[in-house]
Amino acid sequence: MGSKSHTDGAWSERPVQTRSERYTSPNVVDFDEPTGHEVDWKLTPIKRITGLISGELDGSPFEPALEQPVDGFELLWIDRTDPRVGSAGLPEDKASANAWSGFEKALAIEVTGEEPTAPFVLTRDGLGETARAAHTVITARPNSRGLVILQNSGDAQLTENVEIVVKEGAHLTVVSVQQWNDSALHVASHFAQVGRDASLRHIVVSLGGAVVRVNPSIHLSEQGSSTEAYGLYFADAGQHLEQRVYIDHEAENSRSRVKYKGALQGEGAHSVWVGDVLIRQSANGTDSYEENRNLVLSEGTRADSIPNLEIETGNIIGAGHASSTGRFDDEQLFYLQSRGISEEEARRLVVRGFLAEIIQQIGAESVEARLSAAVEAELTLTVGAV
Repeated sequence: MGSKSHTDGAWSERPVQTRSERYTSPNVVDFDEPTGHEVDWKLTPIKRITGLISGELDGSPFEPALEQPVDGFELLWIDRTDPRVGSAGLPEDKASANAWSGFEKALAIEVTGEEPTAPFVLTRDGLGETARAAHTVITARPNSRGLVILQNSGDAQLTENVEIVVKEGAHLTVVSVQQWNDSALHVASHFAQVGRDASLRHIVVSLGGAVVRVNPSIHLSEQGSSTEAYGLYFADAGQHLEQRVYIDHEAENSRSRVKYKGALQGEGAHSVWVGDVLIRQSANGTDSYEENRNLVLSEGTRADSIPNLEIETGNIIGAGHASSTGRFDDEQLFYLQSRGISEEEARRLVVRGFLAEIIQQIGAESVEARLSAAVEAELTLTVGAV
């Protein structure tokens, strides 16, 4: 079966206009090869990730490193036929479907504890240069509490799907950290379903990799559900960092806040942020706001920022969006320099303060300190050279 009647690459049919209309399937053969003209691919360097989109993938399990055992969490491998697989969503593009078709077993993380504990930190390092598929399912049981960190580093060519299910009354934070080596390629789709009176804090931090594209799709599917979606990225010369965030308000009295902030430095540094919010006719009482802020540190960079808001009911508390891309505030730099701070250090202080707001949302001091150090390393290598 082909997808010509479903994708906006099929120009003989009416183009798909919104995220909610996109065709979904777990089978890679159901999707046409993207050309780069499609709305969801036109800002992506698809020639650099063709192998992940449609190439053959190694779907064998790769054991991640668990930083330390933590009470209130369970970790196990499950078969493709397990009912947890597909419980949060299905692929809406060929790269995601390629990963779904190619993985052998899924890594399942179960959040069981009802009291806050230490963060559950999983690290993947040294995946190598073989194109790989992966699948992770994170389930927060009813009334549970937990913080899950997915830490990525080293070499990789990886396309993956991450499913997140937050059941009734649960409160879950999931942080995905991309600190890949300079040559790494990473394409990820995150699907989340948030239950009644439950909340999901979803945080994406992208600092390393040649091409990194993360596509979170969060569905507020039950009454009283809420999400806070945060992102931080720092694009260096020649680096492409992309994030496409979709918030689907399906149920009444749901709430969402989206805030992504990024900095760009160096020739050819490119960031993409697309934020889609849908407030369905059934979502009376919705309260939603999304924003993206970009700080440009040098010439030769490009920041694409596209907020989209679709409202199908007028009975809401509020909805809005904002986007900005700008350079250093000369008044801030002058103020700092007038107090004896060098221009180089003043620039680092401004960028550090700009990005710190996102790191502080994680809620775990050890993880926040680690990410602050990573950002500081980026600043030392790049901002001082402006």
